[in-house]
Amino acid sequence: MSPDPIPLTRLSGAVAADTQCVDLRAMLARRDRPLPKSLMVVLDNLCRQARTAGDVAADLATDIAAVADWTPGAPELIVPVSVTRVILPDSSGLPALMDLAAARDAVSRSGGDPARIEPAVPVTLVIDHSLIVDFAGRPDAEQLNARREYARNGERYAFFKWAEQAFENLRIVPPGAGIIHQVHLEKLAAVVASQPLGDGRSLAFPELVLGCDSHTTMINGIGVLGWGVGGIDGEMAALGHPHTLRIPEVVGVRLLGDLPAGTTPTDLVLTITRRLREHGVVGAFVEFFGDGLDRLAVADRATIANMAPEYGATVGFFPIDRQTIDYLAQSGRMPEQIALVEAYAKASGLYREPGAAEADYSAVVEIDLGSICASVAGPKRPQDLIPLTDVASAFRRGLAAPVAEGGYGLSDAERSATVEVELDGQPVTLRNGSILVAAITSCTNTSNPTVMIGAGLLARNARALGLSVPAWVKTSLAPGSRLVGDYLSDAGLLDPLEQLGFHIVGYGCTTCSGKSGPIHPDLEAGLRDANLVAAAVLSGNRNFEGRIHKTCRANFLASPPLVVAYALAGRVDIDFGSEPLGITPQGREIFLRDIWPDPQEIAALVGASQNPQRFRASYAGLYAGSDLWRGLESKTGPLFAWDETSTYIKRPPFFEMAATPLPDAIEGARVLVKCGDSLTTDHITPSGEILPDSVAGRYLLDAGVAPQDFNAVTQRRGNHEFMARITFDNPRLKNHLAGRAEGGLTRLSADGPVTAVYDAARQLREQGRPAIVIAGRDYGMGSSRDWAAKGPRLLGVVAVLARSYERIHRSNLIGMGIIPLRFAPEQSAETLGLDGFETYRFANLHEAVACGAPVCATAEKEDGTIVSFTAQVATAGTFERDLLQRGGLFSMLLGQQADPLHGNTQRSNR
Repeated sequence: MSPDPIPLTRLSGAVAADTQCVDLRAMLARRDRPLPKSLMVVLDNLCRQARTAGDVAADLATDIAAVADWTPGAPELIVPVSVTRVILPDSSGLPALMDLAAARDAVSRSGGDPARIEPAVPVTLVIDHSLIVDFAGRPDAEQLNARREYARNGERYAFFKWAEQAFENLRIVPPGAGIIHQVHLEKLAAVVASQPLGDGRSLAFPELVLGCDSHTTMINGIGVLGWGVGGIDGEMAALGHPHTLRIPEVVGVRLLGDLPAGTTPTDLVLTITRRLREHGVVGAFVEFFGDGLDRLAVADRATIANMAPEYGATVGFFPIDRQTIDYLAQSGRMPEQIALVEAYAKASGLYREPGAAEADYSAVVEIDLGSICASVAGPKRPQDLIPLTDVASAFRRGLAAPVAEGGYGLSDAERSATVEVELDGQPVTLRNGSILVAAITSCTNTSNPTVMIGAGLLARNARALGLSVPAWVKTSLAPGSRLVGDYLSDAGLLDPLEQLGFHIVGYGCTTCSGKSGPIHPDLEAGLRDANLVAAAVLSGNRNFEGRIHKTCRANFLASPPLVVAYALAGRVDIDFGSEPLGITPQGREIFLRDIWPDPQEIAALVGASQNPQRFRASYAGLYAGSDLWRGLESKTGPLFAWDETSTYIKRPPFFEMAATPLPDAIEGARVLVKCGDSLTTDHITPSGEILPDSVAGRYLLDAGVAPQDFNAVTQRRGNHEFMARITFDNPRLKNHLAGRAEGGLTRLSADGPVTAVYDAARQLREQGRPAIVIAGRDYGMGSSRDWAAKGPRLLGVVAVLARSYERIHRSNLIGMGIIPLRFAPEQSAETLGLDGFETYRFANLHEAVACGAPVCATAEKEDGTIVSFTAQVATAGTFERDLLQRGGLFSMLLGQQADPLHGNTQRSNR
């Protein structure tokens, strides 16, 4: 295929006269109904590849035609997309860059030039996942937390500084700038880029971004097609490999009307999350349209797009329109870039015009914004929506409900129990529902000035009446960017927030990613032996069990104003309609309605707060960092000098482990973990506190690390020995093999002792037996962390057998050479009578991976009974099948002979 069949059209407006783009309008003119705009971005991407594709252009021509003709129900289509940029948080960026450093070592050992290992596309790493809320509720909290952050993470940060000087195509955003997704939205995204055509013209095209964090989808709010992948896929994209995209269902969400007074964008996104989980959009593209978009600001769109992983979608896409263009101007983008975005979108047909014809969607879900009511989500999953009026009664019902039904299974006496605690010499009574953590946190909501200013106004109104937060509530404010602190301060709203204890603790993910830090030691001591269900309320995006704080068994997601309100109440089971938030010094009862902010005042302050000068000033020193960053010493040179004594940075072992291709059969496998539905990557690889009495904690103690220097799990991801020990060690893991015991425990026989998962895995390795995991639906939902696949690989897990998988984790398993097996429809461990103590054999794996043949499985029970069944290998496309046949990413990279381990621009999924 030559470039000529791909029509180009010239851009008009205030752009260079020689700038052109793919004429998608012409290519799609024959369609009866418009192609979804998210798929138009994919089509443009394929067309751009075809202009320089050489001997694979015929394959691309087929893909281009198939995408252009896509209709709902079309046969599954898997295409390679060319990635414009890769964006990394430090949590997953550290292991990714360590893998590249180890790859340089491998090339160097073989006599090659290590500089060949170089990202082929721009990579930006934002350090945002390391900040822990050690200090809160005091004016110097930000400074104290920053110093503690550097004291804990200096070794990791020095590695990042080495990596920035070693890799030409890598930029590091130092700590303190904000959360990766908010920084991406407010500053980094170009939306539309251009490249020379070689004849004096340039070709404009939409960005397509991969990020090693599931909430990369936030950038969909300004029309950038981007989604989260695991670190393994991120590494491959950075090295120039086309990313394999399964063209999914495209579910249209028609938004109508306006949000009613008294509700927030958070209430909207929590409602959307529940509705789309009920509809079923796992792996789908979700695209928003309808007249409701005409008045839905980009900040609100970004809030909705951010939560795409929570409703299970690959993306939550908002097309470019007038709101997008206005936001780019408001956020300080250069005029010529704004002109390019608008001209490209209008010339290509990607611009959303009000009243345009509805695209051809697989299904349409309609949501009337006028029907949204104030809500929270919890206590264990983001999709568990509860109207605000029902929270108190729902919480009380949950206390009594059986654990198997998602409750806490408390007896009558336990439900009414209290705990008396001396807090700094003052008596405090805690009971079920007492809030221990109230945090305004995460990219989801702190990116949105409507809810942040609303929180400030509610705090102002509360303070004017003399209300205060009870002493047992740990309050914190961690904005997603420095911009937020600037406009709250200028509006006079930071002071009342601080008076309630919501001092800025720093700029990072904090509580949302499990780094809420310690609560008061007297509280923790008092609760240690109590069976109370204490609570956390946060403005985050995830509330999985064991994530927020070990003492908080119930975790609720709420808008920032409601976080402040709940903090004032001190308990989550308050009925805001009939119970007062507090009592003034004069004895007057104050209800939530008395201090709820005026929507008109919110709108006026939002309008004044968002201007290009503020954005530009806030981001002027984005890459410079603080004095702490600039004063940090680091190594130099093309190869990293590993310190074998380090407990943070150890050379990863995966290249040394990578010599084994896929076997045709797995013999004698035993089950290490058996679980039910919705096992999250948090359950597989926790992200929060490291407990001294855990296997991982004892490893650190043996290495001479004091408990106060443990840091959090996320910050130890550069140490594979530690990460193997923390795998499947979430304190809320319910491994069916361990009976009623929760945590990182298992048994290898029905009458055997309960032991740590890590110790059981070591026992299986000593016996020469492979390990497997058995699970239910949605295995691996949640964060995109690649360690949820790397950790099991280190434990000897060779396969997972589940009813269904979340997209990112399934891809990570394949990247690590772990076979994702899927039960036949309507079958499960329960229907087959598998208790997990069987010995398993899986045969016909080569044919199953190569062409989709069934895997022949047998499970021999302890009494000798044989259960035979079939399973399918869950792969998407030729590239994933080839990757699995080779044994995963590291085997593939080692096996490449031509230009090894470097950016491969050839089509890699054919």
